[in-house]
Amino acid sequence: MHRTPILASLFLAALALTALLAGTALAQDLKAGDIDPANGKRIKYWAAPMDPTYIRQEPGKSPMGMDLVPVYAEEGGEKEPTSTIRIDPVTVQNMGVRTAPVKRQALSREIRALGTVTYDERRIVAVSTKFSGWIENLRADFVGQPVRRGQPLFDIYSPELVSAQEEYRLALEQRKALGDSPYPSVSQGAERLLSASRKRLRYWDIPESAIARLEAGGPVAKTVTVYAPASGIVTRKTAVEGHYVKAGEHQYEIADLSSVWVDAEVYENELPFVRQGMPARMELAYLPGRAFTGRVLFIYPYVTAKTRTVKLRLEFKNPGGELKPDMYADVHLDSAVSRDALVVPQEAVIDSGARTMVFVAKGQGRFEPREVRLGTEGGDGAYQVLSGLKEGENVVVSAQFMLDSESRLREAIRKMTEAQAPAATQAPDPDLDMSDLKMDK
Repeated sequence: MHRTPILASLFLAALALTALLAGTALAQDLKAGDIDPANGKRIKYWAAPMDPTYIRQEPGKSPMGMDLVPVYAEEGGEKEPTSTIRIDPVTVQNMGVRTAPVKRQALSREIRALGTVTYDERRIVAVSTKFSGWIENLRADFVGQPVRRGQPLFDIYSPELVSAQEEYRLALEQRKALGDSPYPSVSQGAERLLSASRKRLRYWDIPESAIARLEAGGPVAKTVTVYAPASGIVTRKTAVEGHYVKAGEHQYEIADLSSVWVDAEVYENELPFVRQGMPARMELAYLPGRAFTGRVLFIYPYVTAKTRTVKLRLEFKNPGGELKPDMYADVHLDSAVSRDALVVPQEAVIDSGARTMVFVAKGQGRFEPREVRLGTEGGDGAYQVLSGLKEGENVVVSAQFMLDSESRLREAIRKMTEAQAPAATQAPDPDLDMSDLKMDK
């Protein structure tokens, strides 16, 4: 599976050698370090034309029977990294090498997550009674039915409620009879009794209209109507006509869907870019091309152990009721990382796991591999550069893997030649004679 990059690397190396050898005569009598009289250049080493890794310090034959050819040192010495490679313009064009500038721009991080629409828990109300009784004349009789605030839900008959109404009527009559008593304690006692009876009815959520009817001399009502405390959708219903209910039992749950929550999860490495209150965007599969805007309402303070994710709670307005609970949604979060970041295109980065590199175009067919330190990956296909590059430099964004193979080959050849030639200033070791050292095949 790695044959193609290797062949390409060998092809590029052969081209490089051919370019270096163009216009020179083969010096059969010279060794590494000598000056070729044909062109006045210093010979670095001898290599096989079809195998640049086969190098010698003197002329000879390659394993394929071909004459070794000299490789010359660059004019002016090696002033640039030895891993820098040179390619003629025609080869650069044939390889499809493209470059892009290193520039400064605003950088943002886009986070995408799968969300689920759910109810806004702050907009859910329960309907129950504070007294026991029997349900009569049920009006909201199925789940999903929309109701309005103040709409009748059901009537209920309660002996306790009838007794409380009777007590209130008696208290009214007593105050009427004793209100003009010459004894203040008697009139005040009648007033206190009336106030306690009225307060009892109000604590049981008896409507003011029913209390006013009793004060006007109306009859005691057998049943009392229970009204919806809020507008919304009936999401739960246990009320059945004729059913006996106890005080405090939930008969309905009503959810207001004018605002909904969306539960989403992000990974641990994305959490630093999420903050409470930041804007959020959401798209639904059943409404293509339509986007909803909301905000991050809450970030859960713990990580889910199995998925290594953090749960987010987002809030979206839903005036038209298009967002329905349990719908799936695509959530997008755009977090501003930097207003003036040095960035490099994502295509230019070669990440080997141990180090991260890019190839810098130096001009005149020269390409230098350079190790860089990267920061955040932006949502527009760019990486933040922390060190290793400068603004205005051009980096290779295509065919850089072929350049990387050639650069590694050049570096390997340099190390092999250094291992063969002892340093000129190093004193010979009497115990280790390397004068006859040769690299055999």
